[in-house]
Amino acid sequence: MAINDEDEIRELLGQKRRIAVVGASPNPARASNGVLAFLVAQGHNVIAVNPGHAGTTIHGAPVVATLADVEPPAEIVDIFRNSEDAGSAVDEAIVHGAKAVWMQLGVINDAAAKRANDAGLVVVMDRCPKIEIPRLGLLK
Repeated sequence: MAINDEDEIRELLGQKRRIAVVGASPNPARASNGVLAFLVAQGHNVIAVNPGHAGTTIHGAPVVATLADVEPPAEIVDIFRNSEDAGSAVDEAIVHGAKAVWMQLGVINDAAAKRANDAGLVVVMDRCPKIEIPRLGLLK
């Protein structure tokens, strides 16, 4: 269900993408903050999704309340939620028209991954693009 093949991950991350970071935080102590900053620095078009901070920016990325507010749709939805709550974010990504869902380190939801796969989305679980991009030699 989830891709773990390095070539597939390299293909997904090897191009500049429109990425929605669900659960993005303006708090520099949060992992989502550092990953968002890294993705922006790598040249991706990043949109933060956090209803409590909609209308602001995080590292220059606009913050919207919901994934439905991201227009045009994001290609990748990077999910910073616990494993159980990731399912609803995956379902929103399917409706949103994303091409891929990326569940962060420690986030594993096989049922949600199956729904995404069945809808034709690429699924990555339990990985972090901030780790994968340099590891795969994709730094800009």
